[in-house]
Amino acid sequence: MKKLAILLSLAPTLALAAPTSWNVDASHSHVGFAVKHLVISNVRGEFRAYRGTLFLDDTDLTRSSVEATIDVNTLDTQVADRDTHLKSADFFDVAKYPSITFRSTKVATAGKDRLQVTGDLTLHGVTRPVVLDVTMSPEVKGMFGETRRAFAATTRINRKDYGLTWNKLVEAGPAVGDEVTIALDLEVMRDQPKTAAK
Repeated sequence: MKKLAILLSLAPTLALAAPTSWNVDASHSHVGFAVKHLVISNVRGEFRAYRGTLFLDDTDLTRSSVEATIDVNTLDTQVADRDTHLKSADFFDVAKYPSITFRSTKVATAGKDRLQVTGDLTLHGVTRPVVLDVTMSPEVKGMFGETRRAFAATTRINRKDYGLTWNKLVEAGPAVGDEVTIALDLEVMRDQPKTAAK
């Protein structure tokens, strides 16, 4: 009876426990995108440098949040000339807009181990809401005692909504698709490992 009373007295505190903080492990993650070329094939690319923090509340996932920043200068489509052009003022204009940011505004459950995360995506100086469809893994222990889990997320945006257009000739034809598919595979850590993982 005494133990029950103690638990009941702690209940409000437990219910209001702060979400735990998880940081993206970029060495085991991938931030990629795909866009149609001439309507027949996908050109794929990735960003190689980014950081993100997830504040996760396992007792009530809707109280969770996430924020992330991508270094646009690290864009890589495996074609150097194309990458240079994409970074120029014709498209991303990295000299003026070096970062892409995302900050969540709402987290909703969407089934077992699935979430819908709504947030503000700022790209090329334009901020618009997007919805990420997310699946998450259970917790696991890493080789050095750290706690890890993974999140896979996808969304689609229209590049023109963010002012990513080039010239009238290209935009009049199907050279570059308007819809961009974004795919994230993120491994996050709650605790720092005792020794850096390889």
